[in-house]
Amino acid sequence: MPLMSGKATRFVGRESELRALTAHSEGCRSEASATVMICGDAGVGKTRLITEFAATRPRGAVFVGGCLELGVDGLAYAPFTSLFRQILREHGRAPFERSGSGDVGELSRILPELGPLPEGRPESRSVLFDQVLGAIRTVAREREGLTLVVEDLHWADGATRDLLVFLVRNLDRPGVQIITTHRPGDLHGAHPLRPLLPELERLPEVTRLDLPPLTRREVGRQAHALTGAVLDPAALDELHRRSDGIPLYVEALSAVPGGGGPVPDRFRDLLLAPVDRLPASWLRVLRTASVGALSGEVGHEPLRRVTGLSEAETEEILQGLVDSGLLRISGEGYRFRHALLREAVYGTLLPGVRSRAHLRFARDLEEHSDAVPGERRAAEQAHHYQAAHELPRALASAWAAAVQAGRSLAFEERLAVLERVLGLWGRVPEARELVGGLTLARVRAEAALAALESGRSERALELCDTALAEVPEASDDEDLALRALLLRCRGQARTRCLVAGAEEDLAEALRLHPPHMPGYGTTLSIVARESMFRPGETLGLGLTAVSLAERALEVSVEAGDRSAEAAALISLGTMDMSRGRVERGERALLRAAALSREISDPMMEARASGNLAHCLRERGRTDEALEFLERSRSYQLDRGTSSLRHGFTLQNLGEVYFDLGLLSRAREVVEEAAPRASTPMHRVFLRSLLSRSLVALGETGAAREELSHEDVVRARAGLGRMGRVPVLSVERLDQAQVVMAAHLDLYLAEDDSDAAGAEAGEALRRLVLSDSPGFGWPLLSLIAEVTRRGGDAAPSYDRVGPVVASMPVHGPVQEAFRADCLARLAEAEHGPGDAAVEAWETAVGAWGSTPMPLHGGWARLHAAEVDASRGVRGPAGEAALGVGETAEGYGAGALEQAATDLARRLGAISDERGRASAPARLTPREVEVLRLLAEGATNARIAEALFISPKTASVHVSNILAKLDVSNRATAGAHARRLGVA
Repeated sequence: MPLMSGKATRFVGRESELRALTAHSEGCRSEASATVMICGDAGVGKTRLITEFAATRPRGAVFVGGCLELGVDGLAYAPFTSLFRQILREHGRAPFERSGSGDVGELSRILPELGPLPEGRPESRSVLFDQVLGAIRTVAREREGLTLVVEDLHWADGATRDLLVFLVRNLDRPGVQIITTHRPGDLHGAHPLRPLLPELERLPEVTRLDLPPLTRREVGRQAHALTGAVLDPAALDELHRRSDGIPLYVEALSAVPGGGGPVPDRFRDLLLAPVDRLPASWLRVLRTASVGALSGEVGHEPLRRVTGLSEAETEEILQGLVDSGLLRISGEGYRFRHALLREAVYGTLLPGVRSRAHLRFARDLEEHSDAVPGERRAAEQAHHYQAAHELPRALASAWAAAVQAGRSLAFEERLAVLERVLGLWGRVPEARELVGGLTLARVRAEAALAALESGRSERALELCDTALAEVPEASDDEDLALRALLLRCRGQARTRCLVAGAEEDLAEALRLHPPHMPGYGTTLSIVARESMFRPGETLGLGLTAVSLAERALEVSVEAGDRSAEAAALISLGTMDMSRGRVERGERALLRAAALSREISDPMMEARASGNLAHCLRERGRTDEALEFLERSRSYQLDRGTSSLRHGFTLQNLGEVYFDLGLLSRAREVVEEAAPRASTPMHRVFLRSLLSRSLVALGETGAAREELSHEDVVRARAGLGRMGRVPVLSVERLDQAQVVMAAHLDLYLAEDDSDAAGAEAGEALRRLVLSDSPGFGWPLLSLIAEVTRRGGDAAPSYDRVGPVVASMPVHGPVQEAFRADCLARLAEAEHGPGDAAVEAWETAVGAWGSTPMPLHGGWARLHAAEVDASRGVRGPAGEAALGVGETAEGYGAGALEQAATDLARRLGAISDERGRASAPARLTPREVEVLRLLAEGATNARIAEALFISPKTASVHVSNILAKLDVSNRATAGAHARRLGVA
């Protein structure tokens, strides 16, 4: 598959890949949107394959955007800006306007031509990404299919990666094909794409297409297309060996003068061979172009101005470079034939020549604002000035690029250019004036906030520590507000890093922040939210979490900050409902959801809806919770906010279905949502819930596979760093609890007492369960079950009992969990005596007041086991049969199996059913004894399992040995295994 050398050459060796792309495109249009990731080494022909494929598609159906060849810090969404610019030219503004109202929402953050940035709206990447999704769906619908190509993903900025992953996971309607290309060989050990690619490739809608080198025969065809000559076998063997079948290498080798003569060993020399033969004036222009092609291409007019040539000279030279195949026309400018060629030409520049060229391009950008699109100008200027060692201008341009990245909500890119500003600060005396009068500490604070937003919590900690040392403690309001901002940021970073001191930082931030200074309301909201479930005073401030939330609401209303108002309402409503003030809390959460819709903040709406649904479940109002979530889901579907539908809302829906015993429905919802969840935290919640649903269905193998997912493994490993550090983040505490509950559930199902005991001990040691009782009670119930079963590793009654006593109880569901825990502990402490009977009766009654049939079924089954142990066999057997029938109706395989096993051991299963599978005239009871013999059980163990006396067990064993005509218990056990009884 040769690249172009002056004229287009014949397409060679990629026919099957082209057919695969075409079939994939048709499937995307008729069945479901999907992604194909094309992988191959540099020069293997990825771009040429895309070009040939695009030529087979209808006009206006394929849009191509490429990531930058150089890592220009601060330039975000580069390929998507290019794609949207093409769509704007082809389709106008209509696809970007919502409901024909002319409102382009947040999309101007990516495509400035759409107009000024929105004012008075919360800055939310989720909203921006959802609107990108909506625009793409609109174009796909109008064109009856659309292909988006993102080339050179190995050069992608962080914002581009995030948006691409979002689209891959959330394009769930037919019509859109996404194609990406990348070089696997360029993904070094720390490359951010390395952990991401396997995760994407596991998605059912993602296909990987590897481009292998050309075969020997295909190399011969390419060489013939390039030179017109047919190589003899020896020459073809040599060319195939030297080129490794890489089309670009074949082209370079074929261009070596003398054909079959010696060739250079270094590929860079091969690429530069045609360059070295250029006239001096052509070479100067080509080298200058290599400096200006930061974004992959260089404009005609900027190149003419920087070279200083006349229009006629410029046109003549560039025409020659295009005809020779070294450059290609691209829009209003030129692109090198291949990125490797640009890098090789750039590498030939002497340092002084290179610096002067960078400086000329930087000054040209200053003098001609239209030289490059606006979103690229500051970032490219910063790069050129840095390379030219013009440090003051490099710093000023980097600051401008940081501002632009902030407007685009590209936090990773903003951090990168702010780090450049910080690196230059000490070398530029007038640095403060160049960043609008901001102090160094303020710039560090901005960098820390960007680090926090981009997930770099450790770096945020470092920046905050350094900046706090630079801010005077006894200072004016500006400095006090800055110290408060830094302390707030450090407190949040410490929470995420599980480092001690977060509480103190947040408390000090709130004490220091002057109430009349900007940011006070945000600090109030954050502290109120992080303290949501803490009783009494919060952080030693003399205020409760409720009073903090009330104050946050007042401040946000006074400031007209509707986003902060919604956040405060959510915190206040959640706390009210969880503390029994149901009507007030419900009103607040409903108002928060409505306000979130008014300000077009679907993330906030999902949070309000999810919290309300969770609180309704705790009150036993599960049907209302389900109805509310379905209404919220419909709202999100109407707006196309799939990220949320696959995150918060489906997580809450799955939890409701699990509570109702609708296990298959819970599994269906979660299996749909988990692969497309927008954050690792969401995926952990979803996969943990899926694991518990699978355990309940009786599919422990599948459950274990869910818990082996890398997000869950990473979350579980992170618990080891928690110690007893107070964890302010409710979400992180909830995540820890659901992860440990899922593992405990599996260990108990597999009867792995050692693992279950160790996990229960870890949970008690590391988690303050009372800080989040909604998820804490289910975990505590499982811990109590470990104690009930006993074992060397199981936590003792004395250790678990006080935790149960300290847990708050809000609503009938938590009351039922409390009764459930007390019953398990009563049995663990006192055995199957009167205390256990009474406790289980209370638990059964408590579960009967909730719409949670499977929890009630387990309680009834345990009550039956206690009765059986006390000799009340008949009623216990009937109860077990009833539980089994209930479980069968819900598909709860684990509960059904346990109930059937108890009924069988009690002899409650009919003789007909027993005889159907009984070998050697054994009675059903003798079959049960034989099964236990196969497990190596003693007479005492058989008696305990079957609720009979050891003497009766001995009689059964003697009868079995006689009927099977065997001499000992071991032989009987082996016989049982051969008969398929065991």
